[in-house]
Formats: sequence, structure tokens, C-alpha cells
Amino acid sequence: MAVPSILANITIPLVGIVDTAIAGHISNAAAIGGIAIGTMLFDLLYWNFGFLRVGTAGMTAQAWGKRKADTADSVAKGTLGEPLDILAQSVSIALGGAVLILLLQWVFLTLALLLIPCSAEVAEFARRYFFIRVWAAPATLTLMALKGWFIGMQDTVAAMITDLVVNCVNMLASWLLAVYTPLGAMGVAWGTLIAQFSGLIVAIVLCKRRISREMGGGEYARSSLREALQWRKIRKLFVLNVNLFVRSLCFMVVYVGFTSLAAKYGDTELAVSAIMMKLFMLFSYFIDGFAYAGEALTGRFFGENNEEGVDLSVKILLWWTLAIGALCTLVYGLFGTGMIGLMTDQHDVIAASEPYLIWLVLMPVVSCLAFMWDGIFVGATAGRQLRNCMIWSAIGFLVTYILLNRYIGIQALYLAYFVHLAVRALYLTVKWRGTKTKMLYPQV
Repeated sequence: MAVPSILANITIPLVGIVDTAIAGHISNAAAIGGIAIGTMLFDLLYWNFGFLRVGTAGMTAQAWGKRKADTADSVAKGTLGEPLDILAQSVSIALGGAVLILLLQWVFLTLALLLIPCSAEVAEFARRYFFIRVWAAPATLTLMALKGWFIGMQDTVAAMITDLVVNCVNMLASWLLAVYTPLGAMGVAWGTLIAQFSGLIVAIVLCKRRISREMGGGEYARSSLREALQWRKIRKLFVLNVNLFVRSLCFMVVYVGFTSLAAKYGDTELAVSAIMMKLFMLFSYFIDGFAYAGEALTGRFFGENNEEGVDLSVKILLWWTLAIGALCTLVYGLFGTGMIGLMTDQHDVIAASEPYLIWLVLMPVVSCLAFMWDGIFVGATAGRQLRNCMIWSAIGFLVTYILLNRYIGIQALYLAYFVHLAVRALYLTVKWRGTKTKMLYPQV
């Protein structure tokens, strides 16, 4: 179950790497910084809607587990029941969110650029990038909901196919448009727009086939859709999503804060931080494959009320994530400088990155547990614990930077990022036993 997600996830950082590399080779540090700012703005938007994937995956997995444990009614009648209701609810929220983003795009961008310290050249590039890519919002948010549903339905292959289409089209279209058309570096924005809608078409086809197979060719009636969107049905998903939304805001404090604070140190340091973050995330996408498997499996076993299955899943996930963390530490230690050289030929950027290579080596050691526990707690739909974890980790990030910035400069930013990962890993490790007991034995 993890392998398809890993194969798809490998292409996700490659998209950012290709975008950055295109700008790095056909333009200058301002273009790299502009893409970093533009990408950060969409992270700010879309990560706040991360509950569309996370909440949908956890709730669908539990609903699927309940259905598998008691198939007498749902399967016999040729209906998909609660899993399909959750899909309808999540897609409806996604489309509503997309409309909101499109309506507020100018206000959001104007306020964001007022708060982000960067040069006029970087800001102009980010502005042009944003107003092109924002029109992918309906596809992007709907894809989040569909991917979460695929994972919850234990179908990581469908999620993989969708991600591969999006990311491969993104890389190819961005390269062709940037290099072979007058668009220049702005071609990466158009490439992303084309890729998102291409992926949506593929995801809808895969989703329709899965629904048709599960329902024996039956239709999801309009009356069933209206029933699924009633408050008594959608309330649980709404409560979970509120906690996950707060969690996403805390993520923004860390990830947007990282790029925004780096911008204070000039265009070169901003370019370095953009490249370093891409390399940090390269590791996380390997681990996320197992986190997605954790969401699907632990969610299913919680739905079945199967404690043995939950414990076995956690044990296997732990060993795999620790092994991958150790391997990535070795790879970064041996090839970190070369990996940065692949992303830019700007000698000043490459030279400026040298003092921060140690963080590439240290990050996987602590972050593997944080990412693994995220997946397991999502499967448990433990929204409150996930929310509180990120609140404390965001506080750790800010406090570390504020206290140490005056003494060690921008190195405090990298240390603060490391601290936030350590807090996440420790908090969820401590909270796991109580969370599992509450899910399996709510009467205790």
C-alpha cells in the first residue's frame, strides 16, 4: 500500500525542483525567489484546505472498515453507503473553497505581498505567477478530496495514477512553455494550471469506475446527495475539519515563516532557503508514502475495532520509517552539495548554501517519526491531538528563532525548523497510547 504513494510522491518534489531549476538556469536569483514566494502563497492557501485530503482519508478509511466488518446491509443492497456520502461532502466543501479563493484572490495577494519582505523585482514576478496559477483552484481542491477518498478506500494505486499525471504533465508543460515559448520562466505557472485540470479529469474517471464497481453499476441518486449534505450527516466531518484547519494554520506559521524570514536576508539567501526546503521535502515525500498507508490501514482497523491490526500496522510503519530516515541521512551526507548544483548554476547561490548542508543530514533523523505519527493519527481521526501537536510545534519554531536570531543569524531559522519537527515527534509519541485506547474502547 505504501509503494504506490512513494512512487507518486517522488514526483511531487521533482515538480518544485524542475520549476526552480528552470528559473535558475534561464533567469536569475530574483526569478528563483519569485517562484519561491509564489509557491509559498499557494501553500498558504491550499495547506489551509489540507483537511480535504486528510479528513476525507481518515473518515473514509474508518467507514470502509465498518463496511467490511458488517457487509450484510450495504453490499447486499448494492450501495456504497457512508464512504460515498463522505466523498460528496468533501467535494462540495472543495468547490465552495475554490469559489472563495477566486473571489478573494486580489485581496489575498495584495495583503500577502505587503507582509512579505522582498525586492520589487521578486514581488512583481510572484504577482504574475499568482494570477495565472490561481485559476487552477477548483481542480486543486477537488483533487485533494478525491485523493483522500482513494486512500481511505485502500486504493493508493488510483491516488498514485492521479499524482503521476499531475506531476509529470506539470514538469513537461512547464519545461516546454518556459524554454520553447516567449513565456520564459512564467511558463511554470501555466504548466501547473494545465497539469491540475489534466489530473482532475483522470481522477474523476477513476472515481467513477470505482463507484460503479462497488455499486454494481448503480447510480448515486440526487436524493442520496441531498441526504449526505444534511447537517446531521456532515457534522462529524465538519468538526474534524475545523481541528485540521487550525493545524494547517500552524503549518503555515512554520513553512511560510521559514520562507518569509529568509527573505529578510536578501535574494541570495531566499534562493538558498527555497532550494534547501525543496531538499527537505524530498525526504518527507518518501516517508509520506508510509504515512498514507498508515492513514488507510489504521483507519480501516479502527473502523473494524481491530486492535491487533492497529498495533501491527504501527509496528511495521515504525521500522520502515526509521530505515528510510537513516538511508536519507546517508544520501544527504554524501551528495548534498551535488544535489544543490543540479538545481542552479548560480555560483553565488551554491556557495551561500554550504553553511546549511548540515541540516540536510540532521532533518531525516527526527522528522521520520513526526511524519509517521501524522498518518497514524489521521487514520484515528484524532483531530484534536493533531491540532494541539501543531500548535506546540509552531510555538517551538517561533520561540527558537526569536531567542537565537540575534546570536546566530539565519542559522536560527534552520534550527527553529528542526525544533518544530522534534516537538511533533515527541508529542504524538506520548499521546498515542491514550488515543488508541479511546478509539477502541470509548466507554472506558
